[in-house]
Amino acid sequence: MTTTDQHAVTLRISAVWPWLLRIGLPIVGFGLGFVVAPLVRWLLSTVDAAPGLLRILAQLPTGWAVLVTTLIGVCVGLWLAHETRHEALLLTVDHDHVLLAQEGEERYLGRDRIDAVFRDGSDLVLLDAGTTELARNKASDLAWNQVQEAFERFDYPWRGSADPFDAQFRRWVDGHPDLDATAHGLLRRRARALKDERSGEAGDALDQLRDRGIVVRDRDGAQQYRLAATRP
Repeated sequence: MTTTDQHAVTLRISAVWPWLLRIGLPIVGFGLGFVVAPLVRWLLSTVDAAPGLLRILAQLPTGWAVLVTTLIGVCVGLWLAHETRHEALLLTVDHDHVLLAQEGEERYLGRDRIDAVFRDGSDLVLLDAGTTELARNKASDLAWNQVQEAFERFDYPWRGSADPFDAQFRRWVDGHPDLDATAHGLLRRRARALKDERSGEAGDALDQLRDRGIVVRDRDGAQQYRLAATRP
């Protein structure tokens, strides 16, 4: 979804997806209530096992089962819709700044700091003149053609749909001599935080790595890095 005022362009996830979750999951829950009993019987006869919640629902009269599964669908739909909007990127591009809001955090970047903007897989990436990463945000919920048009409208340096420094990234191996002990410690800390789903700690480690001129991205379950100020 795109909104435009006299100056800025704002891009956000389409309102259709959250509403599909809010409406679709209660409908699924409603239908499940009618089939939960035969479904449990089939599971027990086929694999001799069924989830505990389904077993409990199967013991209820059909009317109560339908009511309960519909209410569960409503609750899950509302929660998923909220999480979807919370995790999606809200991007505002103006002539003098870019604003990125995602997962409760906002980042303001002045136009004079931005030297390159591009797509790297599902990420939107902004770099400064020294090739240090200013921001990297998941933007898979946005239309990339609209993202490109928004930046080009205000003459930002859009660099395309591939990282111009892709060849310089290396897979992180703990202890490799390319990095010092502090950098390895931060990458270890970030890896553990990501594994334990501690996004705040992972973000803190990433900010410190950026301050040291180390650009980090995640690929195939591993961290990759490159050193800034190394133009191709």
